[in-house]
Amino acid sequence: MPNGPKGHAAVADLAHDRDAVVCFESTGGQEWQLWETLEAEGVIARQVPPAQVKAFARSRGTRAKTDRIDAELIARFFAFRPDAGRRLPAEKLRLLRALTSKRAQIVEMRKRLLAQIRAHQKLGTAEMFDSVDTELKARLDCLIKELEARIGAAISSDALVAETAGVLRSIPGIGPVASTMLIAEMPELGTITGEQAAALVGLAPVAHDSGTLRGKRTIAGGRRALRHVMFQAALVAAHHNPSMKAFADRLRKAGKPHKVIITAVARKLVNLANALCKSRQKWTPSTA
Repeated sequence: MPNGPKGHAAVADLAHDRDAVVCFESTGGQEWQLWETLEAEGVIARQVPPAQVKAFARSRGTRAKTDRIDAELIARFFAFRPDAGRRLPAEKLRLLRALTSKRAQIVEMRKRLLAQIRAHQKLGTAEMFDSVDTELKARLDCLIKELEARIGAAISSDALVAETAGVLRSIPGIGPVASTMLIAEMPELGTITGEQAAALVGLAPVAHDSGTLRGKRTIAGGRRALRHVMFQAALVAAHHNPSMKAFADRLRKAGKPHKVIITAVARKLVNLANALCKSRQKWTPSTA
C-alpha cells in the first residue's frame, strides 16, 4: 500500500477487519503520519527497533530483502517480542521532539560554520568571506534563539512537563538542553528501572566474556542524540555536581580512562534523573 493518506486509511481498515496490531520499523520520522492516523482510528500501533529486527532476521538465516520479506520479519519479530514495541508519544512530546531535533540540526550547522571560519583564518582568506560568514552566523544564532523560545513555551504550556523539567534542571549538570532532550526523547522516564533507562540511552555496559576470557565492557545502541547530550551533561556534572565529582574522582584514582569515567557519570546521571522523576522530587545533596 502507498505511504500516503489513502494507504494509511487502507491499513487502518484492514487492521479493524482483522482486529490486528500494526507494527513497523523506525524510519527516520517517515512513519509518524501513519502512526498518528492509526492511533486516531483506534488501531493499536507499535514502532519496533530496526537493529533488533535485523538481528532477528539473521537468527532466522534470512538474507534476502524485499518489502514483503521485511513485513513478515517485522510481524514475526513483534509476535516474538511484543514488549519491544514503542507506543506513540503524546502530541505535546512529539512537538517538543520536533523542536529539539531542529535546534540540534541548526547548532550542528553553526559548529561547521565556525570550523570553516577558523580554517579561513589559518589560510589567510578570512577577509574574503567575512561578510558572508558574519551574516550567516547571525542568522543561525537568531534561529537557535527562536527555537529555544518555542521550546520554552511548549514546556511551560503543560504543567506536568514543566514540573518534570524543573525536577531535571535541579540536578547540577543537567541544563535546559539536556532536560528538554530527556523529556522529548525518553517519555518513559520515571516509569522504568534505572537499568532500563540506561539501556534506552545506550549507556548500559555490554559484556564480552567467553569462558576464561574477560573482554572490555562497551556501550552500544540506544537513542543516539540523547546519548550525545548526556555525555555533554556528564562533562559538566563531573566538575560541578558534588556527588558526581566525587564519583569521577574515585574512578580517576582507580586508573580508569577519561572516556570510561564520562560514560559512567552519564549513566549515573540518567539513573538519578529517572529516580527523581519517579518520586517527583527535586535534587538535593542528600538525594545524590
